[in-house]
Amino acid sequence: MPEKTRHYLTLGDEELISCLEDSDPQAFEVLYDRHGRVAYSLAYRIMGEKQAAEDLVQEAFLKVWRSSGGYRSERGSVRTWILSIVHHRGIDLLRATASRKRTRERYEVSVEKTQPAEAFGEVWKNSQREQIRAALKTLPPEQLKILELAYFSGYTHVEIAEMLDLPLGTVKGRMRLGLKKIRGYFEAREPGVRG
Repeated sequence: MPEKTRHYLTLGDEELISCLEDSDPQAFEVLYDRHGRVAYSLAYRIMGEKQAAEDLVQEAFLKVWRSSGGYRSERGSVRTWILSIVHHRGIDLLRATASRKRTRERYEVSVEKTQPAEAFGEVWKNSQREQIRAALKTLPPEQLKILELAYFSGYTHVEIAEMLDLPLGTVKGRMRLGLKKIRGYFEAREPGVRG
């Protein structure tokens, strides 16, 4: 072991922190060797998983390296300071993870809520179409033809009269009768519904 390295081993934690202010990698290495294991133990208790604990210790020691000037001996030992960094950073990570999880769960719940609603809407529309088709099948062909031309093809009364070579009054009368029969069809299936 080189003499210089042996010298760092004799230094106290506060002296090593002072060396870190000058970006001394050997002082950092000695600090890590002294406190890395206990820092990992705390990180593992917080995170509950090996890789997450290792990442947390790495982040904590990076903070020790970058902000060694923030250490105050009156607040506690260097070990306490390092462990408080691990603890606070671990809590921050857990909160961030919990927040992402809550956001994901809210999204999943909203997706679950919208999908059945959309599915119900589609089923309802299909059901309505089927009922309308069934109602149309009850009409005489001359009324059905006029309603199809007016509502499905978009022709006006006048255009339908010209196409079918019928008087305008006949077209209007057949349309009125057809609509009345369709209305009667739906009212017979849903008593209590009156328009």
